[in-house]
Amino acid sequence: MTTPVKPKDRVLVALDTPDTDKAVALSRQLAGHVGGIKLGLEFFNAAGPDGVRKVVRAGPEETPRGEAPAQQRLFLDLKFHDIPNTVAGAVRSVMPLGPSILNVHAGGGPAMMKAALDAANFEAEQLGTVRPMLIAVTVLTSLDDADLSAVGQAGPSKDQAVRLAGLARKAGLDGVVCSSKEIAAIRAECGPDFKLIVPGIRPAGAALGDQKRVMTPSEAIAEGADFIVIGRPITGAENPAGAAKAIADELGGA
Repeated sequence: MTTPVKPKDRVLVALDTPDTDKAVALSRQLAGHVGGIKLGLEFFNAAGPDGVRKVVRAGPEETPRGEAPAQQRLFLDLKFHDIPNTVAGAVRSVMPLGPSILNVHAGGGPAMMKAALDAANFEAEQLGTVRPMLIAVTVLTSLDDADLSAVGQAGPSKDQAVRLAGLARKAGLDGVVCSSKEIAAIRAECGPDFKLIVPGIRPAGAALGDQKRVMTPSEAIAEGADFIVIGRPITGAENPAGAAKAIADELGGA
């Protein structure tokens, strides 16, 4: 029997900061309130692998006596995009950090995605660990149809996202990062078991920032997202844990 997924476990929080101490503090505040944390290029380029280890090992602010703090689930959002051999090497290099989710750009093509998957499988076997969920970025949520046209990519953005998702599935990847606006179309193309991780999520009334294709948390889950990525509406709140709980409560009541 499949264990039901708790609403909070669908929420991945983007810790978009170059400051290790700030990221550690947020990780501690949010431990137990969300499904995991996302660390991306801004943090990784500033703090490196050692910074990642500090953040994921930061336990909750209060841990029962005698219990070791649980390690945070990590979405390592580095969006690898290079020739297949280089991407394979990059995947092998970050596997010791223990990511639960790792991503590449689908635009790198089938050979690159397959090389990333082979490298993740090989390194997981060498380390004696479970391979992370390997997913591909389709079309960045900061881009719209005009942006795609400007760089010479065929639009509309939904068609391009579906096209790239299909390539990722054929390459053997576990899922994709996509806009909430493409969930239904990608589900139809790739099936119910293909994982969809959706950024660009904004609670009702929140500022859009640099996102152009957005949806509320409950709308995205209702559409069929497996995980939603939320940053500033949680990390910028006066009480991040409270903001995360409010979103989980919204998902639970949807």
